[in-house]
Amino acid sequence: MLSPESVAFLKQLLDTPGPSGFEAAPARVWRAEAATFARVSADVMGNSMADVNPDGTPTIMLAGHIDEIGVIVTYIDEAGLVYVGPIGGWDTQVLVGQRIRFAGRQGDVVGVVGKKPIHLMKPDEREKVTKVADLWVDIGVASRDEALTLLGIGDPGVIDARVLDLPNNRIASRSIDNRIGAFVVLEAARRYAERPGAARVVAVATAQEEIGLHGGGALVAAHRLHPAMAIAVDVTFATDQPGPEKKEVGEHKLGGGPVLTRGSVNSPVVFRLLRDAAERLAMPCSVHAAGRDTSTDADFIHLAREGVATALVSVPNRYMHSPNEMVSLDDLDRTAELIAEACRSVTDATDFTDR
Repeated sequence: MLSPESVAFLKQLLDTPGPSGFEAAPARVWRAEAATFARVSADVMGNSMADVNPDGTPTIMLAGHIDEIGVIVTYIDEAGLVYVGPIGGWDTQVLVGQRIRFAGRQGDVVGVVGKKPIHLMKPDEREKVTKVADLWVDIGVASRDEALTLLGIGDPGVIDARVLDLPNNRIASRSIDNRIGAFVVLEAARRYAERPGAARVVAVATAQEEIGLHGGGALVAAHRLHPAMAIAVDVTFATDQPGPEKKEVGEHKLGGGPVLTRGSVNSPVVFRLLRDAAERLAMPCSVHAAGRDTSTDADFIHLAREGVATALVSVPNRYMHSPNEMVSLDDLDRTAELIAEACRSVTDATDFTDR
């Protein structure tokens, strides 16, 4: 079970705004926690690293991206209304009627998303999907000059939604994808530090995954660390809700344990290490089949240098890329425990080539 201190850290991490390219604030929170038990460093990409058992071999990289989706100021009109572009992949329908918290020049600036009222729409307009260009953010000012004392072009923002505690040990937050990945890899490293194996383990809070079609911070970190093995931690679609097609994405329930991806970029050797660890721990888990890429950091880590034996472990998540993503704290606990246990089974004798 997660300790009260770990849960408090998780909530602080989730509530700290940090969209892709602007991850500095949550990264500082993450590094402060990591410094209580690990050797901490950062790089120019925005990655943060926590090194445990630094003299051990081989090196294992645990990667969870710390960025979230958000918006960026693109234009301010004469009335002081703020227009924004997306950071990452948005379903624009969830932006309608939200509150936005910007990182402004002198501190946070909060505004409300505006849209033409339904009463003024023509019938055909009501049937159309809202585009980002149809929206603006009203920060309550009366002119562009007043707005510019608070905000500038390029300032980032996120939906102003804080962590919500729910029954059955569940939480909701706007930044679960994938602030919880950064949390899990650090929690796994903490548990590994309490009972280390032979390997060096480096937890990495990676940057820019949500915009990282080029590999983002994960690829840079993998080149820097030169790991023999890596585990990426992300979220996947919970299918215990209306909508997801189990025949396409598998069956993954909140509270059902971690999801192990098999196929495509994932190392069969590391998959077996994780599966065997789950069996030793008598831990519930499910398997996700990926015939091609995974749309996670794993897609790029495995290509670093001469290749890295990489696995993907995911946490079931409802309502992805919305203000109210939902996960089970039990799944976070189990995922961290599974990863720590798998890392303890790795030694210099481990052969990562599937022979």
